[in-house]
Amino acid sequence: MMLGYILARAGINAIVLEKHKDFFRDFRGDTIHPSTIQLMYELGILDDFLKVPHQELPRLNAVYNGVNFALADFSYLPVVRKVVGLMPQWDFLNFIEQQAMRYPAFHIMKEAEVTELIWRDNRICGIKAETASGLQEIHADLIVGTDGRSSTVRSLANLKVVETGVPIDVLWFRLSHKHGDPDYTLGRFSNGKIMVTLFRDTYWQCAYIIPKGDFENIKSHGLESFKKEIVEVADFFSSRVDELKSWDDIKLLTVAIDHLEKWYCNGLLCIGDAAHAMSPVGGVGINLAIQDAVATANILYKPLAADQEITQTMLKKVQNRRAFPTKVIQKAQAFLHKNIINRRSGSIARQKMPLFFKLLNAIPLLRRIPAYLVGMGVRPEHIKTPDTFKANKNLANG
Repeated sequence: MMLGYILARAGINAIVLEKHKDFFRDFRGDTIHPSTIQLMYELGILDDFLKVPHQELPRLNAVYNGVNFALADFSYLPVVRKVVGLMPQWDFLNFIEQQAMRYPAFHIMKEAEVTELIWRDNRICGIKAETASGLQEIHADLIVGTDGRSSTVRSLANLKVVETGVPIDVLWFRLSHKHGDPDYTLGRFSNGKIMVTLFRDTYWQCAYIIPKGDFENIKSHGLESFKKEIVEVADFFSSRVDELKSWDDIKLLTVAIDHLEKWYCNGLLCIGDAAHAMSPVGGVGINLAIQDAVATANILYKPLAADQEITQTMLKKVQNRRAFPTKVIQKAQAFLHKNIINRRSGSIARQKMPLFFKLLNAIPLLRRIPAYLVGMGVRPEHIKTPDTFKANKNLANG
C-alpha cells in the first residue's frame, strides 16, 4: 500500500492487489513507529493521520517480576512526533488507501489472488490473478512481491529463502479492558514467562510467548492451566481470564526469521516480509517493510517515470540499500532470543533481571539505543519522490 501510494503520488501507475475483500486481519501488528509518523509528515498527511483513533507511547515500558521500568525513551529522536503509535493495522491500511485514492495513478483490486507469473523473453512481465470476476491477467513494467512471509510471488519466482532458527512461537488472544487497568505497558516478564499486551480501546490484544512447537504440550495440560499462567504474568487479568472459553479463542502464530538470498529477478522484486520475515520482537517488521517501500520508490521512480526498462542492476540497488538494516535488526532479534526470550521455561524460572534490563533501568541515557533501533531502525528512509499531481494542480491554478 505504501509503495503503491508513493509511486502514484509521483505520477506512476500502480496497481495494488489484495487477496481479501478488506484489510481486517487480527494477526497484523499495531505499532506505528516514529519513523513512519515522520514519513506521514514528509508526505504532508500527518494532520489527517492523527485524526485516526490511536494511542501514543512516549516510551516503551515493561514489568519484570513486578519491577516496572522503561525499555526505550523516544523523547530524543530527531522526528516531529517522538512517540510510537498504536493503531490496528487495518485502520492504518484503510487510511493509506484513502490518501492514495486521491491520485488518478493509484488503483487497487481486492479479492484478487496471484496464482501465476507471466514470463516473456526470460523476463517477468505480469501476473495472473483469481478475482471475483474470474481469472485476470495484469501486465506491468515491474512486479513487486509484498505478500508476506509465506509469499506466493517469491515462491513462483523460485527465489531462494535462507531460514534462521527461532526458539519461540506466539499465542494470540484478546481480553476485555476495564477501568483501572494499568497504563499501556507492553512487555510483561514473570518467572520465565513473557507476554505482550497491546491496548485496543475496548480490549487488550495479548501475545503470549511459548517455546517453539510447544502449543500441543500446553493444550495437553488443559485450558485452566493456561489461564493460570496468564494470571501469573498479569494478575489484573484474573477477573476476566474466563473470557477464554475454549482453545478456539487462542490462535497460534508460528514465528520465523528468514531472508531471501536474492530479492529480485528479471522484472520482479520482493520487499518487506516477502524478502525478510522478522520476529515479532520490537514490532519492527512493519517499520522495515515501510522503509523498504520508501527506498524502492526513491530508487525506481525516475526510471519508471521515464518508461525505462527496470534492470536487475536497478533492483540490486534496492537490496543493497535495505539488506544491511535487515541483517542488523535480525541479529539483534537473535541476541534477544538467545539471552532473554529463550530462557523462558516452565521448569527453569528466571528470577533475576537480565543485565541488559538492569542497565536500562539504572542508566536512562541507554534507553536511547533501543529507542532508536525500534523507533527509527537502521538507515531510516525519507521521501524523495515528488507529488506530481499536486505540482500539476498548482501549475494549472497558476
